[in-house]
Amino acid sequence: MPYLGSEDVVKELKKALCNPHVQADRLRYRNVIQRVIRHMTQGLDMSGVFMEMVKASATVDIVQKKLVYLYMCTYAPLKPDLALLAINTLCKDCSDPNPMVRGLALRSMCSLRMPGVQEYIQQPILNGLRDKASYVRRVAVLGCAKMHNLHGDSEVDGALVNELYSLLRDQDPIVVVNCLRSLEEILKQEGGVVINKPIAHHLLNRMPKLDQWGQAEVLNFLLRYQPRSEEELFDILNLLDSFLKSSSPGVVMGATKLFLILAKKFPHVQTDVLVQVKGPLLAACSSESRELCFAALCHVRQILHSLPGHFSSHYKKFFCSYSEPHYIKLQKVEVLCELVNDENVQQVLEELRGYCTDVSADFAQAAIFAIGGIARTYTDQCVQILTELLGLRQEHITTVVVQTFRDLVWLCPQCTEAVCQALPGCEENIQDSEGKQALIWLLGVHGERIPNAPYVLEDFVENVKSETFPAVKMELLTALLRLFLSRPAECQDMLGRLLHYCIEEEKDMAVRDRGLFYYRLLLAGIDEVKRILCSPKSDPSLGLLEDQAERPVNSWASDFNTLVPVYGKARWATISKYQGAERWGPELPNTASFATPGPLIPEESKETVQELPDSDALMLVPSCQLTAEYFEKTWFSLKVAHQQVFPWRGAVHPDTLQMALQLARSEYSGRPDSLSADTQIQNLSVATLRRWPRWYF
Repeated sequence: MPYLGSEDVVKELKKALCNPHVQADRLRYRNVIQRVIRHMTQGLDMSGVFMEMVKASATVDIVQKKLVYLYMCTYAPLKPDLALLAINTLCKDCSDPNPMVRGLALRSMCSLRMPGVQEYIQQPILNGLRDKASYVRRVAVLGCAKMHNLHGDSEVDGALVNELYSLLRDQDPIVVVNCLRSLEEILKQEGGVVINKPIAHHLLNRMPKLDQWGQAEVLNFLLRYQPRSEEELFDILNLLDSFLKSSSPGVVMGATKLFLILAKKFPHVQTDVLVQVKGPLLAACSSESRELCFAALCHVRQILHSLPGHFSSHYKKFFCSYSEPHYIKLQKVEVLCELVNDENVQQVLEELRGYCTDVSADFAQAAIFAIGGIARTYTDQCVQILTELLGLRQEHITTVVVQTFRDLVWLCPQCTEAVCQALPGCEENIQDSEGKQALIWLLGVHGERIPNAPYVLEDFVENVKSETFPAVKMELLTALLRLFLSRPAECQDMLGRLLHYCIEEEKDMAVRDRGLFYYRLLLAGIDEVKRILCSPKSDPSLGLLEDQAERPVNSWASDFNTLVPVYGKARWATISKYQGAERWGPELPNTASFATPGPLIPEESKETVQELPDSDALMLVPSCQLTAEYFEKTWFSLKVAHQQVFPWRGAVHPDTLQMALQLARSEYSGRPDSLSADTQIQNLSVATLRRWPRWYF
């Protein structure tokens, strides 16, 4: 059939829905309704056939009813007046002898996001809570939460809450879990559902009858209950012991967290629990589900913070597969670094060495950094591997190896000689800023052991004008000044040229200030330069670069089985703080993405301003609507933000600017402690470097 516009499609479908011959044939009638739903899901506005679809709901065909109710729930916010007519049909279906029809009608009524619908739904929900069919009770319990979410500003109905609490003892396990979720939503402002001793014991006894999703939910709610005695505590732990061996990873993680929280005063119990869940965690790390595998690896890393080497005997489980995604490979490499011991160090290093030549540059660099982390314990073996990697002459590998060497000589001074012997020639394969900074730092600090160190730095000085990264220039200044102290005859010429460029020509203020600082430091004398640049280093054993202290289990037990191991504690706190601001308010309908008639902004809300929460961060609230007049009034009421700043268009003559600069120089030169750059540089050659006859700029 040729493509028709939206209006033509609506007319055609409307005509078909009104055709008595189509209505008489159940299959044809259903096919027409399916076409309406298909066009609706494709984004076409099908609200023009609303009345015809309401009439189609009067049928005994449950499939047709389900399609029509889906349509009504979508378009009810756009046609609130006509939707009220459909409520009579839904209320009638709520009394149908078929429990499937009753549940479907009740679920559809609770999904009508339109004002004024609560008074029609309240009685059907109460009847549904007392229905004989468990399916209807499940729907009615969830409908309570939907209605509260739709009218969140209304008071909590105490009778409804009591009814839901009584349904916690329902015979159907799904009704019990749905009651917990609904109570949690309704009582959110009061702190959520309360789990006392009778409820906790009842839920514990019902646990075997729940499905895996229900068990995971109940375990999460049981975290709110604190046993009254040690005897009760161990009785609960004995009941939960079998769930540590569940086939569902969610149940295992939930039971583990509950064990860790309840046994916070018994560290040996916590350790035994973590030993028991080693098998399920390893199975999750090998799961075909990438999301599950990644989350399990993050939790393994969290456990290793308290139990180093806990998975060392299963280190091969964390070897990377070629088909695994990048993010899982990175997590496995991090885990391997923490599992290295005297027995498996050779096998782990060989595996990591193979990763260093991976086609993914990021993964290869992560493997090199991992070898550098292991090198702090097994220095000789790792330095040999890193030196061999330099021989590959590949840019991304050489860059990371040099960065690893820089960190290694700081933490392990005994490997400095081997690193210095491996550095010559690697400067030809380094192009990025991080690698340049690492190489320059090594040449500056240990340049007296590297024969060609001054000549490598001279190449950097020659190309300093084309260098785009200020950090490289600042590192070059520091390194060259350090090397000047140990090899002055070879460095004085290039140091002078570099200082002259940084002070007179460099546009970056950070680089220029660094050059002026070192210049004035040289004026203070060589001894002062040595005191500042060659001061004693920090003790590597203080752990400035990493935190290797074992953390107690209680420090992260509350974060177990959450997204904290995935995102990190600080980042997840930020996400949790602002995730509510991204949700639409309950008054905003959940509609399809088609054009709607009438103005986009209601008249009564045009002049309202939504108040932002008290926060240091800037948040953009899409529901905040301002008129042009109100925006201008608010903008000009600010003290600073409305100041007008225009670009300079050459109104001031260049001669005037030149005269102003000359005046400023004359005033500056009148001060006894302020010399021109040329005069200061000339004095530097006499006062500071009298030992060497030649100082060139």
